[in-house]
Amino acid sequence: MPLPDDHREHELPPFSRQLNGWFMFYVRRYFRRHFHALRLLANTDGVSALPEIAGEPVIVYTNHPGWWDPLIFLLLAEKCYPDRLNYGPIDAAALGKYRFMERIGFLGIEPNTRRGAARFLRLAKAASSRTDVIFWITSQGEFVDPRSRPPGIRPGVAHAAAAAGRGLIVPLAVEYPFWSERLPEALVAFGPAMRISDAGQRDAKEWHEVLEAALSATQNRLAEAAMRRDPHAFRVLASGIVGVGWVYDCLRRCRAWWRGERFDASHGGEQL
Repeated sequence: MPLPDDHREHELPPFSRQLNGWFMFYVRRYFRRHFHALRLLANTDGVSALPEIAGEPVIVYTNHPGWWDPLIFLLLAEKCYPDRLNYGPIDAAALGKYRFMERIGFLGIEPNTRRGAARFLRLAKAASSRTDVIFWITSQGEFVDPRSRPPGIRPGVAHAAAAAGRGLIVPLAVEYPFWSERLPEALVAFGPAMRISDAGQRDAKEWHEVLEAALSATQNRLAEAAMRRDPHAFRVLASGIVGVGWVYDCLRRCRAWWRGERFDASHGGEQL
């Protein structure tokens, strides 16, 4: 897929809010059909559930457990940071099949090439000059089990932090466990926001160690909460379909009516 000339990449590509609005309609519908709930981990161990990012350029770097990650990031951003535009790298070959996505923040990168690495750094640096943008990076570069430690983030994330010079960089952990419903949960947890300018002359190697440790700690917090299966440890940001199936739920509804009980389609009895 042809990429823009280098001189144009000192700025992020134009963003279409109208097209993004249509795409988010699809994202919300897709989520409802395929997930039980999107849950944000509440304050734990002195870490705020939602980092304060007002007036700052922001890089969010994440683990990469599954295909759904970009859609979950978009929905999370819509719920938590609705005033921000969302940009993030994606395999250029995959983007070539959906060219409209270039206009809603998906940036085509040629993986494992010097050209791709250079373009990634240029775009990350361009994002670091914008206070109306969140730059999302799936830092492992491939699908990795969410319990794998260390997470094995790619070197480009550290180079992006070192080159930015300003703004915040924030770890985000993601998991898709099954709890008591037939559809999976989408669990997310932010780690503490790190101010890049506070790091002084930290080089990319030092950034890599700091960022990997921060993502590991954030994943550990989320994993502990996920294994407890305690919905009260999370804030529900979006809800999906509950119930087992139309026929079975119809029988359950009739039984509840016969007994004079209120029907609850969820298996675990949780009200979303």
